[in-house]
Amino acid sequence: MSDVGGVSSAHLRAFIERIERLEEEKVALAEQMRDVFAEAKGTGFDVKTIRQVLKIRKMETQERQEQAELLDLYLAALGMADAPAEAA
Repeated sequence: MSDVGGVSSAHLRAFIERIERLEEEKVALAEQMRDVFAEAKGTGFDVKTIRQVLKIRKMETQERQEQAELLDLYLAALGMADAPAEAA
């Protein structure tokens, strides 16, 4: 292949084809994940809760604790939970 306007056609085509293969793999992985979620649901697990657990597991411990504290605070402010413990 040749260069067109300073762009290597072969080099560009290689990048495009790699990206296309990755897109195909991404679709296949998404299908597999849907299958796993469907299997979990079929055995009685709540998929929405599983998704929350996955999100939480990605968090650092400190971030997770901060989120839990904020959630408790907001729920308490709305009268939906016990008031947070006062700092000593």
